[in-house]
Amino acid sequence: MSASKRLGFDIPLFLVTLVLVTIGVVIVFSSSGFLAGEKYRQPFYYMAQQVLGAAAGFALIVFLLSVKKSFFLNPYFIYGLLALTVFLLMLCLTMPAVARTNRWIFLFGIRFQPSELAKVSLILFLATWVESRKDRLNEVKTLAVPLGVLVLTVLLVLMEPDFGTAVLLFVLAAMMLFIGGVKLRWFVAAGGLFFALFAFYLVQGDYRMDRIHGFLSPDKDPLGKSYQVTQSKLAVGSGGLLGVGLGQSTQKLYFLPSAHTDFIYAIWGEETGLVGTLAVLALYLLLLWRGLKIALAAPDPASRMVAAGVTLAVVAQALMNMTVVLGLGPAKGLPLPLVSYGRSSLVCTLAAIGILLHISRKRGLGETKVRI
Repeated sequence: MSASKRLGFDIPLFLVTLVLVTIGVVIVFSSSGFLAGEKYRQPFYYMAQQVLGAAAGFALIVFLLSVKKSFFLNPYFIYGLLALTVFLLMLCLTMPAVARTNRWIFLFGIRFQPSELAKVSLILFLATWVESRKDRLNEVKTLAVPLGVLVLTVLLVLMEPDFGTAVLLFVLAAMMLFIGGVKLRWFVAAGGLFFALFAFYLVQGDYRMDRIHGFLSPDKDPLGKSYQVTQSKLAVGSGGLLGVGLGQSTQKLYFLPSAHTDFIYAIWGEETGLVGTLAVLALYLLLLWRGLKIALAAPDPASRMVAAGVTLAVVAQALMNMTVVLGLGPAKGLPLPLVSYGRSSLVCTLAAIGILLHISRKRGLGETKVRI
């Protein structure tokens, strides 16, 4: 209680974040040590990169907690960040392909994925745009600008291609606009546009259709179209109640593709069992609770929208990842926030949570949150 009063920010949210990142570092090493040893001759390679990303992300949190003004709500900062995001997404398309995709930029020996930054910049833009035009929000001229920004961003991400992130950006924008007060009739019109856009890109890639077929009929081709999801469910199922033990997974030995990235939750389930998977799910639900609590107590409407957007973005992505791992949805290529390997995702997610913690200081939430 005294620590909460002294620090002023939402300590439960910070602790949940810290625990998730720590779990991520541990399971990244467990799921990638064998791969890193063969590929780089350094079993700790991926874990070391994850630690560096975590250090950079927590440095951003410290910075955001140290500043008094909410500079991230300044229009110059928001539009500058949005312009930078669009530029970086375009720059991706000119970069050398990695695994037949153009999702990263390479500058000064650093690899960065701009689509992760797009989530943060889109949240900030939509929050301030909606709140600054509340009285005429449901006019065509008002909605045309955010719709144009969203279409441009989604198109650029689809061209990489990154279908899962594009869908997440659309879902995130829809949730924020709905919370902001946009009427349902506009979602019908925009939903039809994006449905046609996603459907067009879906049928352009055979591997995407294979994922759909593998999800709908997993037993028809367990060694082909549904191989990844089959191995994922096998990993989770073999964990039982308490798991086989940390470091003892067999699925990470090249049986389950993307074991340390998109399907890391399956390895966690195999090694820690049902107890471990439910514990991680509970942590994300705690994050949802604290984030919405911060949003409801935010000092102004824009901060409220930003806090809600950040919270929903992290939790929605986590739930989408888990549904894929458990075979409840087709594979989308989305990492588990704060846990999966990926410096871009980790740094941007921690920066977003830093914004959330900054907002929590504005009304002294730390004085009451231990009692809630």
